[in-house]
Amino acid sequence: MTKQIQLPYIFVIGNEKGGAGKTTCAMHLITGMMDRGLKVASIDTDSRQHSLTRYIQNRVLYNEKNPEYPVPQSMHFLSKDEDSDSFHRVLSEAKEYADVIVIDTPGSFSSLSCLAHSHADTVVTPINDSFVDLDVMAKVNPDDLEVIQPSIYSQMIWEQKMARAKRDGGSIDWVVMRNRLSSLDAMNKRAVLDVLNRLSDRIGFRMTPGFGERVIFRELFLQGLTLMDLMKTNYSKILNISHIAARQELRDFLKCLKVDEILEFKGGAI
Repeated sequence: MTKQIQLPYIFVIGNEKGGAGKTTCAMHLITGMMDRGLKVASIDTDSRQHSLTRYIQNRVLYNEKNPEYPVPQSMHFLSKDEDSDSFHRVLSEAKEYADVIVIDTPGSFSSLSCLAHSHADTVVTPINDSFVDLDVMAKVNPDDLEVIQPSIYSQMIWEQKMARAKRDGGSIDWVVMRNRLSSLDAMNKRAVLDVLNRLSDRIGFRMTPGFGERVIFRELFLQGLTLMDLMKTNYSKILNISHIAARQELRDFLKCLKVDEILEFKGGAI
């Protein structure tokens, strides 16, 4: 991967089903890379909910209220419409500033989301461990759990891979992130993993464990903070064993996305 890296490197967080944890994933990726000294631009293409934009606005307010404990900020953009020219202007401005760009997409189909996917170097797809969420990626036989065919989102990814290759000869690395994992070794958990393993060989993605079902990943939203910020802030709660485990999950996630290789390419210290 290192030889093929070009900066700015673009991550797109995508899944056409809502509630998979895309914005939480995007914000932790943003802060994780800023924590390593990379300049990050963020783009919110969810013109209806714009959850990432609200998260970052909360972060701005936190800095205003806590000037003695500041946290780093990304250069942020909200794409307010489906106009491709507007998106390209925003993307061009982000490229002028950033080492890395993170694009958050809506939990539904849109032409703007498709366009954003086509510009990705890496697409990260958070998916909850359930067959309800898996249905957006593949149709599965209920009797033997065999994959019948790729579903709507997988087909869209394939189309955008072709669009990227046609536009500039580039390729898209697709990472599926198993999110909100239960600590219990449940039969459903094993069954979903088995289907994902077979599907990954068929349609070309790699998997990473995501974040466990921990409140800490979501309770910091109102402050605009993430796990990467807790040691820098005046966080009032005592850090416990769950926080430590969550930080390790985040480190593993960033390692799978090869953030250190981006740093190495830039010439930073790992």
